[in-house]
Amino acid sequence: MTRIFLGLALLDAAALLAAFATGFYYSSSETGALVHFTLGLYTVIGNLGLHCLIFIYFLGTGRWVKEVALAYDLPDEPLPKLTRELKRKTFPPALFAMLVPIAAAAAGTAAQRQEWPRIIHLGLAVLTLLVNVWAFVVEYRSVARNAWVIDEVMREVDRRRAAAGLPSNAEALRQAEAGERGG
Repeated sequence: MTRIFLGLALLDAAALLAAFATGFYYSSSETGALVHFTLGLYTVIGNLGLHCLIFIYFLGTGRWVKEVALAYDLPDEPLPKLTRELKRKTFPPALFAMLVPIAAAAAGTAAQRQEWPRIIHLGLAVLTLLVNVWAFVVEYRSVARNAWVIDEVMREVDRRRAAAGLPSNAEALRQAEAGERGG
């Protein structure tokens, strides 16, 4: 997930910068304003999708760690507790990184209709860039740390399975797959 997130975050950052640049340099013409509007709209939707992916990832992996901990009688500390702490640390920046672009888009529409000054849209656009950089850093660190937690849980489960005379998870999976294929 770390590589997937990094790629998506870089793509999102590039789209945010492109939307910002088109608004800053090209929105004085009607065609430029349409390009900025369209790019901004799709960028905000993609941005929401990326940060929602982080929410789903932490909800899913947190639940998985909790269920495995219960099944294998693992102590709450350090691993299951750490997943909860990572989730609590990551959700506020992710949420803020979704709300600010929505506000920027709304302010952009109000500015386009000449109901609000353009400076409000510009200020929120700059804030969108800054908040998303902050959120990307927090999210990446948390996703990387959570991947380590998952690896540690798997190592502990394999250790406990070996102590009980059971095959490792990888071996049990190979056996199950071989059984499904009839071989």
